[in-house]
Amino acid sequence: MAWDKQRLVEVAQTRLGGARLIVVANREPYIHRYRDGEIEWVRPAGGLTTALDPVMQACGGVWVAHGSGEADREVSDEAGRVGVPPDDPRYTLRRIWLSREQEEGYYYGLANSCLWPLCHEVFCRPTFDPQHWRTYRQVNELFAAAVLEEAQNDPALVFVQDYHFALLPRLLKEVRPDLTIAHFWHIPWPNVDKFLVCPWARDILEGLLGNDLLGFHTQHDCNNFLECVDRTLECRWNRETFSIIRAGHETQVRPFPISVDTDLPRRYLGNQWESRAARLRKKFRLGQRPLLIGVDRLDYTKGIPERLHALDRLLRQYPQLRGSFHFLQVGAPSRTHLAAYRDLSEEVQELADRINWEHGTSSWQPVVLLQEHFGPEEITLLYRMATGCVVSSLHDGMNLVAKEFVATREDERGVLILSRFTGAARELTEAILVNPFDIEELAQGLYQALTMPVEEQERRMRRLRSVVLEHNIYRWAGQLLTALGKIAPESPAVPTDDTAPSPPRTTNPSPRSGEPLTLLTRL
Repeated sequence: MAWDKQRLVEVAQTRLGGARLIVVANREPYIHRYRDGEIEWVRPAGGLTTALDPVMQACGGVWVAHGSGEADREVSDEAGRVGVPPDDPRYTLRRIWLSREQEEGYYYGLANSCLWPLCHEVFCRPTFDPQHWRTYRQVNELFAAAVLEEAQNDPALVFVQDYHFALLPRLLKEVRPDLTIAHFWHIPWPNVDKFLVCPWARDILEGLLGNDLLGFHTQHDCNNFLECVDRTLECRWNRETFSIIRAGHETQVRPFPISVDTDLPRRYLGNQWESRAARLRKKFRLGQRPLLIGVDRLDYTKGIPERLHALDRLLRQYPQLRGSFHFLQVGAPSRTHLAAYRDLSEEVQELADRINWEHGTSSWQPVVLLQEHFGPEEITLLYRMATGCVVSSLHDGMNLVAKEFVATREDERGVLILSRFTGAARELTEAILVNPFDIEELAQGLYQALTMPVEEQERRMRRLRSVVLEHNIYRWAGQLLTALGKIAPESPAVPTDDTAPSPPRTTNPSPRSGEPLTLLTRL
C-alpha cells in the first residue's frame, strides 16, 4: 500500500492515540516579512522545513521554532502563536523570540561553529567557546519551557529536529518523564575519536539519551553514535535491538532515511512551466543550450568549489564542449555572520569569474552564478529544465536536492551526478556516483551527464524515481510514528479532522528573551 497524506493521517490517528504532536526545530516553516510596506509570507529555503511541513499539515499539532522574520511579531499573538500555512491554516506555529546575543551564541556559535564542523568530515576545525556553550544551554532551556507550556498536562509526542537541540530531550524528561520524545539528527554523526574532542561530549550524549527514539539517516551514523555512548558513559548497550539503557531509561537508535513530498513538483511547476522556463532562459541568456545545475546553500560541506574546478577541467579536457552548455549554480547565502561562509562566497565568485574569463566568449559564459535565494517554484523549474543536476557534497547526512530533482522528472529524463559521501547515495544507486575530492572523476561525471544517450537516461531515471516515489516523506513520517507508537503509553485514539488546524492558544505567554525561566528553575 503506497504511502500518501491520507495514509499518514490514518497512522497518526492510530499511533498518536490522542496525544498532541509537537515538533521542535530551529527554523520556522513560514516567515513573515515586509515588502513595499505590506506584510507577506514566504517559505524559507531548506530541506528540513520542506520535508516536515507536509507532515505537519497532515497530522496537525504545534511547530515550535525561532521567529526570525522581521514581521513575525506583527502576525503572532502574545505567546508567539499563529496558524499556518497562512493561506490555509492546518497547524499552529509557536515562535520563540531570541535576542541577538542568544542567536549569535546558540546558532552561529555552538551549533554552526562547533557541532556542524564536528559532525562533517570536511577538515574544518570546530570552535569550542565556553560562552557559546552557555548560550546554547540557555536557548535549549527556553525552547523546553515553550514545549512544556504547549503540552500543558496532556499526553504529547515531542518530535525534536537536529543538532540545535541536543540538550532538549533530557530537559523535558526531567520535568515530564511521561512525554514521548523522538529526535531526528539530520546531519552525520562523527566517529568516536573525533566526537570526543568536544569538551561537552558527555553533556550532549546525556541530553540525547533523554529521547525514547533517536533517528539518523543511515545505520553507519547509528553505529557511530552507539560507539560514542559506549566509550563515554556507563550504560547497557543492547546490540540486538540497537538500544541504550541508562539509569533505567531506554533509548532506541534507528535509521530513518528522510525523503521528499513527491506531490509537490507537479504543484510547483503548474501547467505554464514551459513559458516560465522560456522567460528564465531569456533573462539569463541561456539560449536553448543544455543546462547542468547545482542548487545549494553556500556551505563549505556542499563541494561547490570542487564542482567548479571539475567544470574547468572538463572544458580543458574537452574544448569541443565550449559554447554548447551552461552550468547554472544557485548558491543561497547562508550563515554570513561566520568568516568561513563569507570566505566561501568570495572563493566561489572568484572561481566562476576566472572560468568565465578563461573559457567564455562575448556571447557565451559557461558559469551562471546566482548567489541569491530562490523559492521552491523557481527551484522546481530549474530541476525540470536541467540536463543534469550536480550534488557534490563533501559529506552530507542525506541531501534532499538529489531526491527533489528525481521527483520532478516525470519525463524520465535528466542525469543525477551524486557524491558518494551523501546519505542519498546509499539509495540512489542509479545516479552517476562520484568522489567530489577527485576532480578528474567529477569532471568525467559532468561529461557523462552531457553525453548520455536518452535511452540510458530513461533507464536510470525510472529506477531512481521508483525508489523516491516509494520511499517518500509520508513513509518516513509513518515509520517514525509507528516506531513511537510501540513506545508510547497506551491511550484511547481520538479521531481528528485532518482539514482543521490546531487553533492558536493565547494563555500563558512565553517568556521574553533574557527573562528568568521560572518553569525550569529546578533543571
